[in-house]
Amino acid sequence: MATKSSLATGVGRVLIAVYGILALAATGRSVVQIGEKYAFAPFAYTLSAIAAVVYIVAMIALIVPGRTWYRVACVTIVFEMTGVLVIGTLSLLDRQLFPDDTIWSYYGLGYAFAPLVLPIAGLWWLRKHHRTAGAVAGPTDQSVAAAGE
Repeated sequence: MATKSSLATGVGRVLIAVYGILALAATGRSVVQIGEKYAFAPFAYTLSAIAAVVYIVAMIALIVPGRTWYRVACVTIVFEMTGVLVIGTLSLLDRQLFPDDTIWSYYGLGYAFAPLVLPIAGLWWLRKHHRTAGAVAGPTDQSVAAAGE
């Protein structure tokens, strides 16, 4: 039987659900934008696709137990936070760079600022569960440890 990730309990389940919702929203948005009007705002639409990948990876990393996936979650969520802050700021400063919105434009205004709040909550949750996440080893971690002996 697989070991359950301590990150996928309590508030972690809510985070995973919100990441899943944003993954679906960003994926749908980017598919439509790229498929129908990519030439209008290629930079913005590419960023929407990148955001979709980030949300998918973050969601998976929060679900799968083990140190490796804990690290993937940390890196992904820090990247997400950086993206939200940089794209949010650029969308305020240079409207010509963003003729159409991305999920991270204006710090996630079109999504009730969920893209701004979510990485803060995610990093808080990861920090809170740092020790327990390291104690839960997934199959990848065990096979890597065995290979190193």
